[in-house]
Amino acid sequence: MKALDALERLGLLSEVSKAMNSSLDADTALHRLARLLVPRLADWCAVDLVENDTVRRVSVAHRGSHAQAAGLPDVLGPLPLDVETPLLRALRSSGPLLINSASADSPDDGTLREARVLLHRLLGADSAFVAPIRVRGNVLGALTLVRVQPGAAFTLDDLPVVEDLAHRAGLALDNARLYGLQHEMAYRLQHSLLPQLPDVHPLRLAARYLPARQSSRVGGDWYDAFVLSGGAVTLVIGDVAGHDIAAAAQMSEVRNMLRALAFDRREPPSGIVTRLDRALTGLGGGFIATMVLARVEGPPGGPWRMRWTNAGHPAPLLITREGGTRFLEDGRATLLGVDAALPRQNAVEALPPHSTVVLYTDGLIERRTEPLERGMTRLRRRAAALAGAEVETFCDELLAANGTANEDDIALLAVRLPGRS
Repeated sequence: MKALDALERLGLLSEVSKAMNSSLDADTALHRLARLLVPRLADWCAVDLVENDTVRRVSVAHRGSHAQAAGLPDVLGPLPLDVETPLLRALRSSGPLLINSASADSPDDGTLREARVLLHRLLGADSAFVAPIRVRGNVLGALTLVRVQPGAAFTLDDLPVVEDLAHRAGLALDNARLYGLQHEMAYRLQHSLLPQLPDVHPLRLAARYLPARQSSRVGGDWYDAFVLSGGAVTLVIGDVAGHDIAAAAQMSEVRNMLRALAFDRREPPSGIVTRLDRALTGLGGGFIATMVLARVEGPPGGPWRMRWTNAGHPAPLLITREGGTRFLEDGRATLLGVDAALPRQNAVEALPPHSTVVLYTDGLIERRTEPLERGMTRLRRRAAALAGAEVETFCDELLAANGTANEDDIALLAVRLPGRS
């Protein structure tokens, strides 16, 4: 392996930065780093992270002739080890540690000589760098690079590029961890804005909220359910445009105002949403939202029906006990915040015993890489297959069917009808 010249080093560092910054998952970024460095800079590479009192081996990359390296243990052991390893020494040092024949003959203690013997036994190697991955003085892990080819040993001339690689790995790792913290905070904030579902026996309710996989921001998706004074169960699903604190605040404002207007007087859902739209316009909200407002009505023994209005939102889905599915497309009108003077319509649907109605936001069916109709078909098929599942399982499995593909937030609200008594 020949040494990299200045231009090749710059190219490698640029590729490393691009590859690591293209993922906000720490392990994925470190896997990409190891694959880039072998064989361009080293014959074998390992990346380790310090987690509590354990060093975890995240990634190993090696040339085909050194497959034994992949069999090294994933967990190196608790700190401190009885015999200090090069990795732990590097974690405590101020910079990369060079292990080669010269270091083995140096007047240093026996640790480096023992490390060189260990490397040779495991990998047939005589040369290695072990560089601490640091950010703001904190040690996050270590990068180990090994060369085994004769005449291609690492030297101090390679020190600057190894230091740069470790620094870039530290920045990418720190960014990933900060993103994880932001994502968790946004998730908790969003859930704090969502309500607890009421007990509406004999109906059964379940709801879920799932943030977008690649977002660390709160959003405007929400659901709500409450019981009116006459006993009707009100269901709401909505989406305020935006993915920021302003959208979350507007979502909370719309939800609370809607509750007040729904309790204010007895009128059809279309009348409530019309007054909501006028109130929001009069208060100068200046935002766009979609929403379905529905009421499930009927005596405890049935029959049941749902009355609703739709302000530009994806249509509710009705699933019968036998697995029949149908989108409830009626009652559709314009979005909130467009023109409060436009008329709104009500729709009514009889709900069969043991049927399920699911309200959802567009994150459940929309993907940038496919037509909307395909997402709607996927939802129908999955919901039909889950027709007999408990309503909580029904919601969980609908989300699980999306896998890691959700590009937008998802809010989901389902109601299961009882049998006829």
